[in-house]
Amino acid sequence: MTSEEKRTGDDLAKSRRLRDEAVPESVAKTEAATAAAAGEETQATRGSEAADSDAAEEKPRMPAWAETILTVLVVLVVVGLFQNFVGRQYVIPSASMEPTLHGCPECTDDRIFVEKVSYYFSEPQPGDVVVFEGTPSWDGMYQSPRSDNAVFARIQDGLSLVGLAAPDENTLVKRIIATGGQTVSCQEDDTAVMVDGQPIDQSYVQSPSQYAVDESIGSEACGGPYFGPVEVPENSYFMMGDNRTNSADSRAHMFDDRQGTIPAENIRGKAKFVFYPFNRFGGIDDPDIQQ
Repeated sequence: MTSEEKRTGDDLAKSRRLRDEAVPESVAKTEAATAAAAGEETQATRGSEAADSDAAEEKPRMPAWAETILTVLVVLVVVGLFQNFVGRQYVIPSASMEPTLHGCPECTDDRIFVEKVSYYFSEPQPGDVVVFEGTPSWDGMYQSPRSDNAVFARIQDGLSLVGLAAPDENTLVKRIIATGGQTVSCQEDDTAVMVDGQPIDQSYVQSPSQYAVDESIGSEACGGPYFGPVEVPENSYFMMGDNRTNSADSRAHMFDDRQGTIPAENIRGKAKFVFYPFNRFGGIDDPDIQQ
């Protein structure tokens, strides 16, 4: 080998060593730069989180008393909406719907749930037990639950919207016997109350009658004195209590301009079930009485 060839070989070897040493140094610099950037990003993120945490801690909270008032108001609004549009409870105050519903001085009055939703989509039917507001001729024995003080009376009106006071209306509970356009009556020799000339189902009626019937003017089948015929106006209902001889129902108001019938807008809802007393818990029958 000549001296020139030896120099060339040494130069090549030196070049390779320099190249091999340069690659690791470049990689190291790149990794260092990446790590530095990541560190800066982490510090920035931590700084942002710390700032958010400080902001959250500095946000003022509602005082406890204000939260309590807000909670009570929300509950009252929900209850009010439920009672005005879904349903509410009523107490049975008399024996006029025995044996279906109990109400008497010697017993615990039934508490019933009356729902409104059914009648948003369908019409009340014969056999339904309903709560309704009586027309003026039904108000003879009605006593308003309102205070004589005008201010307190207004407060009671407001409380009635959320079920904390009774509504100021003469509400009653009876069973629908006939609807608009039908004719209802009960005369001598009829085997039951008649609707459009046909006897209705009376299996739910108090039997034997609570009070004796004067058979010179009525019958057991009629549940008292003979009556009718009454042609029920459109969008109206003829009502009777299940305890026929102890019920001041449509028969007792046939002298008024509606012949004792109740307009549809006065119906407050359909009685669905008894929820108290607990030994009476259960649904309220609504048979198809016109068969």
